Amino acid sequence: MAESGTLPTGFGELEVLAVGTVLLVEALSGLSLNILTILSFCKTPELRTPSHLLVLSLALADSGISLNALVAATSSLLRRWPYGSEGCQAHGFQGFVTALASICSSAAVAWGRYHHFCTRSRLDWNTAVSLVFFVWLSSAFWAALPLLGWGHYDYEPLGTCCTLDYSRGDRNFTSFLFTMAFFNFLLPLFITVVSYRLMEQKLGKTSRPPVPALIAKAVPTVNAMNYALGSEMVHRGIWQCLSPQRREHSREQ
Repeated sequence: MAESGTLPTGFGELEVLAVGTVLLVEALSGLSLNILTILSFCKTPELRTPSHLLVLSLALADSGISLNALVAATSSLLRRWPYGSEGCQAHGFQGFVTALASICSSAAVAWGRYHHFCTRSRLDWNTAVSLVFFVWLSSAFWAALPLLGWGHYDYEPLGTCCTLDYSRGDRNFTSFLFTMAFFNFLLPLFITVVSYRLMEQKLGKTSRPPVPALIAKAVPTVNAMNYALGSEMVHRGIWQCLSPQRREHSREQ
């Protein structure tokens, strides 16, 4: 794995700067929206419920993706990867952990909504905490496997950030890719689709899973707008966080 020096081969300076600018915008917007969600959960008692804990897990995962994108944006604007080979491995691991946690947390939120709207029993804390713990433990497990030799992290073609090396076509990487995709993409997708379909049948209205993102780094912004900012209760919590007078009024009540 060669460390990038000047401009990546095949890319002009304008292209690298354009990528860095787009990544920077996505990273800052994703961080801003998801940090507001996290703060509203911490400061608004009404949001401290088991179902909102699943949304908090999603916001934490998406904040991690945005931080990963921020590192990639900085490297792109520098036009080189300044953190060395070990930094590349750490960047790939952190990005993969948070990406998998985001996908699985989205499935958990979908199941939580189904449980809330389509059953007579409320989601309890033990179930919600167990779900969040499983999501992050599973994500860390799968993201650690490339560090242990099953799969591989390497520079992306631009040479300014690191992820799974999809260019490898050997049996080792292929077996990892298909196994990982089944448990971390197909299975969460199945849970999400089935949950929303059952909600649609139960409630008699159209409910769909999240809007597909064209660029992976834009997922945190999409999720924040879809799950967190789409909730009226979260809206109130965010408004209280941003308005000192509203917070003072709430405490007096």
